Amino acid sequence: MPEKRVVILGAAGFIGSHLTDRFLSEGWSVLGVDSLITGTLRNLRHLDGNGRFEFLKADICDGLDSVDGPVDAVLDFASPASPIDYLAHPFETLRVGSVGVEKALDLALAKGATFLLASTSEVYGDPLEHPQRESYWGNVNPVGPRAVYDEAKRFAEAITMAYHRYRGVDTRIARIFNTYGPRMRLDDGRVVPTLVAQALRGEPLTVFGDGSQTRSFCFVEDNVDGMWRLLHSRDHDPITSATRTR
Repeated sequence: MPEKRVVILGAAGFIGSHLTDRFLSEGWSVLGVDSLITGTLRNLRHLDGNGRFEFLKADICDGLDSVDGPVDAVLDFASPASPIDYLAHPFETLRVGSVGVEKALDLALAKGATFLLASTSEVYGDPLEHPQRESYWGNVNPVGPRAVYDEAKRFAEAITMAYHRYRGVDTRIARIFNTYGPRMRLDDGRVVPTLVAQALRGEPLTVFGDGSQTRSFCFVEDNVDGMWRLLHSRDHDPITSATRTR
């Protein structure tokens, strides 16, 4: 069988770098693309000299016409995900979730590749349903500070389904909840690295509100396994990626 090839957008990010490792371990060749706005080459340094891995520093919003050769799958993980990052880069977040996703879908269409979108639990906004089913439409504030991320991902889902329905692209959508694990930045701003950083510094652990909040955590290797299985499924509607805990 010929070697399969995947293009991973956001490959230098937290989840993207773990996805790169998984596909290489499965015998695929990987083209990793990242603008390095929030990603870091430290996450890929262990792949130096790997003949099945290529890296392209590029902003996907400028197009992906430089991607030559056959492509079997396109995985779009190219977006800031931490509130610290997307609030610092609001326009880049909106653009990569709209123009960037369209360019990624165009690549999948041109190559006849399967497309997988990394969406988010934030499409549910401030949900009134717990836990959230994939069929739940959410309770969203479209003009709040976090809307630059929430609305970008909601648009990304909509255009992904449009490419599937009207242009025949084989698509997948994963609504990712709170993923944690190696390669997260301690200054990421999300709860697990924040608590770990405080513990390492011997500081009191910060709990906001009255402590009754719930989160759905998923270890990064479990998340990546879910992405692998989703890619090889026939599910076109959104699928959640979470382990529900309190």
